[in-house]
Amino acid sequence: MSVCWLTADRSFRGRKKDPGRTIQMGEASNSQSSRTMSLLSQLEKINLGSVLGEADNARYVTSKILHLVQSQEKTRKEMTSKGSTGIEVILSTLENTKDPQTMLNILNILIEVISVGGGRKANILVAKGGTQILLQLLLTASKDSPPNEELMVLLHTLLAKIGPKAVNAVSLGKNGVVELMFKIIGPFSKKNTSLMKVALDTLAALLKSKTNARRAVDRGYVQVLLTIYVDWHRHDSRHRYMLIRKGVLQCIKSVTNIKLGRKAFIDANGMKILYNTSQECLAVRTLDPLVNTSSLIMRKCFPKNRLPLPTIKSAFHFQLPVIPASGPVAQLYNLPPDVDDVVDESDDNDDAETESEIETENDDKDQHFKNDDIETDINKLKPRQELGRPLEELKMYERFFPELSENFQECDLVSKEPKPFIPDANLSGPIVVPTAGEEYSAETKQSTKGVALKESNPVLTEEYNRRPAFLELPKKDSVKDSSLHQQNDQRNLSPSCQCLNQEIVKGLDRMSLQSSAKNDQYYSTACVITKESKTSLTTLACSNPCEHVSPCGSSLFEGSSVHLGKFCCTGVDSEEEDSRSSSSGEQVMLEVSDVSPVHDCDLYIEMVKTTKSIPEYSEVAYPDYFGHIPPPFKEPILERLYGVQRTKISQDIERLIHQNDIIDRVVYDLDNLSCLVPEEADVLKFNSKFESGNLRKVIQIRKNEYDLILNSDINSNHYHQWFYFEVSGMKTGIGYRFNIINCEKSNSQFNYGMQPLMYSVQEALNSRPCWTRVGTDICYYKNHFSRSSIAAGGQKGKSYYTITFTVTFQHKDDVCYFAYHYPYTYSTLKMHLQKLESMHNPQQIYFRQDVLCETLAGNSCPLVTITAMPESNYYEHICQFRNRPYVFLSARVHPGETNASWVMKGTLEYLMSNNPSAQCLRESYIFKIIPMLNPDGVINGNHRCSLSGEDLNRQWQNPNPDLHPTIYHAKGLLQYLAAIKRLPLVYCDYHGHSRKKNVFMYGCSIKETMWHTNVNAAACDLMEDPCYRVLPKILSQTAPAFCMGSCSFVVEKSKESTARVVVWREIGVQRSYTMESTLCGCDQGKYKGLQIGTRELEEMGAKFCVGLLRLKRMSSPLEYSLPSSLLDIENELMESSCKVTSPTTYVLDEDEPRFLEEVDYSAESNDDQDIDLADNVGDYEATNQEDGLSDSDSTRILLS
Repeated sequence: MSVCWLTADRSFRGRKKDPGRTIQMGEASNSQSSRTMSLLSQLEKINLGSVLGEADNARYVTSKILHLVQSQEKTRKEMTSKGSTGIEVILSTLENTKDPQTMLNILNILIEVISVGGGRKANILVAKGGTQILLQLLLTASKDSPPNEELMVLLHTLLAKIGPKAVNAVSLGKNGVVELMFKIIGPFSKKNTSLMKVALDTLAALLKSKTNARRAVDRGYVQVLLTIYVDWHRHDSRHRYMLIRKGVLQCIKSVTNIKLGRKAFIDANGMKILYNTSQECLAVRTLDPLVNTSSLIMRKCFPKNRLPLPTIKSAFHFQLPVIPASGPVAQLYNLPPDVDDVVDESDDNDDAETESEIETENDDKDQHFKNDDIETDINKLKPRQELGRPLEELKMYERFFPELSENFQECDLVSKEPKPFIPDANLSGPIVVPTAGEEYSAETKQSTKGVALKESNPVLTEEYNRRPAFLELPKKDSVKDSSLHQQNDQRNLSPSCQCLNQEIVKGLDRMSLQSSAKNDQYYSTACVITKESKTSLTTLACSNPCEHVSPCGSSLFEGSSVHLGKFCCTGVDSEEEDSRSSSSGEQVMLEVSDVSPVHDCDLYIEMVKTTKSIPEYSEVAYPDYFGHIPPPFKEPILERLYGVQRTKISQDIERLIHQNDIIDRVVYDLDNLSCLVPEEADVLKFNSKFESGNLRKVIQIRKNEYDLILNSDINSNHYHQWFYFEVSGMKTGIGYRFNIINCEKSNSQFNYGMQPLMYSVQEALNSRPCWTRVGTDICYYKNHFSRSSIAAGGQKGKSYYTITFTVTFQHKDDVCYFAYHYPYTYSTLKMHLQKLESMHNPQQIYFRQDVLCETLAGNSCPLVTITAMPESNYYEHICQFRNRPYVFLSARVHPGETNASWVMKGTLEYLMSNNPSAQCLRESYIFKIIPMLNPDGVINGNHRCSLSGEDLNRQWQNPNPDLHPTIYHAKGLLQYLAAIKRLPLVYCDYHGHSRKKNVFMYGCSIKETMWHTNVNAAACDLMEDPCYRVLPKILSQTAPAFCMGSCSFVVEKSKESTARVVVWREIGVQRSYTMESTLCGCDQGKYKGLQIGTRELEEMGAKFCVGLLRLKRMSSPLEYSLPSSLLDIENELMESSCKVTSPTTYVLDEDEPRFLEEVDYSAESNDDQDIDLADNVGDYEATNQEDGLSDSDSTRILLS
């Protein structure tokens, strides 16, 4: 192409300069315009035959026009402007001339014009009849022997630029261009390779049209393309013509976008051909683009399979008391019983579309990014505090706020200083809070008390004490009623274990909770291991009793007694622990005690007995019974080796090619109660019939490979992400591959270094009771199992995704548990709350536990109140106690976000600790906490919904008391506080995030929302207190896992019914947040490059409390000076606004790039992404290294 440009330039320079060309650089643009028009006028006269020496003149004039087009953008625009005849004149000359150089000049002119103008300019060329002229010229040139390769290359280049437009491609196809292209391309030859390359590019562009693709299929060209590809593959042994081979694959890729093309590809044995050729290319790294494109084609053509289930609805059913009038739950209930909801015939991209393939483009218009989800209506954004319920109805919530009327006259509280915490003799020691330190001094403590005394002044607190008469609370002590509501339905534990060898655990079953109530004595005795084999047991000595584990005896196992060794003795000595706590001042301890003092095995079993599940679970998972301690080692984010995903894809394709190698045996099935547990020694055993368990079906694919299917949320047909199941019967030294095949999200942190969690019972018995990150060859990709439109919200042609990982077990016949994230069950919460209540110092800490309401299944929803007891029952101390501002916290509205419960655990343990700063915090606030908003979902292994089948965090606008009782009453508590003029200072809902790293917050700001839209003018006039940014800013400075850069304060339409937005908009709490904790790890700060664990999550919960304490100090200007770094919030907001190039940074769920091994392994034709080859094959060596980079490095590469 550059050759002809040089020829044209030489031709131009060789001529005598035209007088009209002596124009100064600064002259008006209309001179250039007139120059262009003059040249076009000359060319038009030449076409009319009125000028002598037509060929020379035409060559001369077109070379000048080419020079202007190449050097001046205005000339290019002028030729295609409205009313201009420039294109017609150029095309007319091309049609009539016989001079090769003139043809080259004109083709280069057209390429320049189209290259800059895009689709609209191409449309102009087609509209002016350019397609027919180019086609005729191509036909004529192809008959020449030998053909003019330079001319053919330019023609194909031009046609390739026109072809991608559907209407243009159809026009070219109707004129026989597709057939012509197949005459030009052919088997391996070293001649005319440049022409072959551009012809393939043109053909690939034309075949993107469904009309042309069908034409190619009808004429048998799919088989032709495969034959050509194999021929080039065999003969190009030195890989010099990879671009041609890639061009053939691109043509196959285009034609297989339609159903007929995929069928023709399968019929032509295309799967086996591309599989074999791609395997032969694996050894040469520079051939990766061929392997990746081949993989994409094979994935797309892989026949869609039905998910091997009788129905996509949950295996468990719960009859709702009220059926919603509309929505997905209503649709689910209204489905006829005989409907097959697993798959429907429309899923495979049926090609019944008409030929209306005309697209509209506005390429010349600026396409600014616009996110339609951002709320732009200022009237909707402005908080409008409203009760929403009658005042008399809200009076029912008075009983949850006895602290507002308690006078403590019966309590001995006369003291000027907080009483020291004296641990009970039966307790192992005070609570050690897992968090880093903060500065503290006697001065700050004294200063804080000064603020408290000033706030307790009757004059200052008069407004707080003035409440509506109808809401006056009775002056009575309700603390005695604070025990958790107990259920009468109890189920008892009976042993269900097999044998323990000297070195291995053989088939340890779960603890079983049978319906009979005859064996209560098991709860008070201790642990025994069943022995079935004749091999004697090695006794592991236990020298010290440990409070959190019952003494070793006979409650858990039958048969010979065995001590659990160091597992019983991992707690910190109480004296040492107490001394470290008391001497730390305000320094909060970083270390987590080896065993949490709030875990009690026996108490856990007692809690399980009162937990009501839909499947009526009778087993307890070992990790929940034993408890979890963080491992003593760091767990770095996994660096995935290059090519892992491609290898997994190839192994999946082998299922179709080598079907005889597939076992396809069901080894676990909730839908088939008669499914027998496999007896063979080399087959794994699975189970998930315990609290929070989720595994529906397991199919053995190969000897050591299993497909796993997760259960849908109850009363739902989707939400597959959370998993928790048991595996046993394994051997050591073998890599077992697990494929969870019905995931739904389009991307996952499993592609960015996250690993699943595993808990080994053998390790727990060896004094290492902890969840650890495991797995290699981990990736997440789209598979060949189809989702029905019923399961995909009406969308057709969607596929499921696979999480795949490989594990090599350390112990033979161990019992291991796998989980998506660290499990935290409802029974665990009840146990923790009861332990906290029994361990606290009632003279120092006001702790109250109420039952907010009962869930649909009849489980209680705990409500916790924590604050400091008044210093005395003097009037001013009681006033100070009652007038403390509220902080309202909630968590676990989404059951699968277990990290939220671990953060909440850190918060609760910090608030209940004897740390001086915790006492100061209790003296500053009254905490109302709902630690688990969705108990039913947690119990039954749901990922996102409650038993109503709905996302409870989308019900805050209009919660139904019958379907969403926890949300209805949680909102009622907040509405009550608004009614008595006691709005919380802070509301925060703890969540987990599956597709982002670090811990961060979402808040609400009118101004920031408007900044991220095109309504900036209105945003400039808004006056908004930026205090909502202060707490996240504090956390970014104090909490190592917290990242301010990931925070967002934009209000989206899709989040209007979430707790955060409703509490901000309707209740009027300005500091209303969602705090999101990563499921993966951190990419900044102290924990950069590490996967997050329970230690870090609990630390975050404690650090949140520390942030509240600093917020309190900052909000008291008389006592504390505001740090300069936090004063200039408004300027910081403006600066951050200027730096934002796209609102996607803040409002999309996903901040990671799509993970690319240079290809999107899509199973669908409508979301393929072309992989462009560089002209220099060597460039791919550098590109292909991306897979080995860290997430941040990969992000920089993709964004650069």
